[in-house]
Amino acid sequence: MEGATAVHERLVEIDRQVVHLFALIGEDIAGATHALLAGDREEAKRLADEDEAVDAIEAELEACTLELLGNPAIGPDDLRYLVAVLRMLPDIERNGHLAQHVARRAARGLGVELSARSRGLVERMGEVAIHMWRATADAYRARLPGAVELVDDLDDEMDDLHVSLTVEVVAGTMPLPVAVELAMIARFYERFGDHAVNLAKRVATLADGDGAAPACDEGG
Repeated sequence: MEGATAVHERLVEIDRQVVHLFALIGEDIAGATHALLAGDREEAKRLADEDEAVDAIEAELEACTLELLGNPAIGPDDLRYLVAVLRMLPDIERNGHLAQHVARRAARGLGVELSARSRGLVERMGEVAIHMWRATADAYRARLPGAVELVDDLDDEMDDLHVSLTVEVVAGTMPLPVAVELAMIARFYERFGDHAVNLAKRVATLADGDGAAPACDEGG
């Protein structure tokens, strides 16, 4: 049976991997948005190809967390922390996939066919998504509960942008295939916001003490 020191080291590593995933996905959504608007197909393809690497990290993290759950040396606080991580992973994973979906559209050269107004709306949606994600990631690292209100407010803006972009899609200013793809992109960003809200709420639970104490020192 592992001793307390070994268990703590594994908890620290899990925490570091969660922080790493937050960072990777934040970089992916920022990069995918830039590639889409800049028409950078090579960068978009590179980002799209990273999907398997992110999935591998998530799968390893889930397996390590499940294995540690059965360790008799795990105390109640650490047990609640591990359960919280397992509950967070689906939202983290889905947002990773959403970032990859945007990257794949960018790789097809969709950005150059967008109307001027739709480009502006997509750019702002990307900015809001990044702001939401960074606020949630920072709150996780520091175990701060205050991100929920900010992320909720940003999600309201994301929903408004989704409506505005949908109106632009149906206005008929772009070819139908482009409009269909753009409608999907609008949905990807909107769903990204929803998952960020879910994560911010789970982070708040950790910070409030209803979930678990920090598994490691701040910053992982």
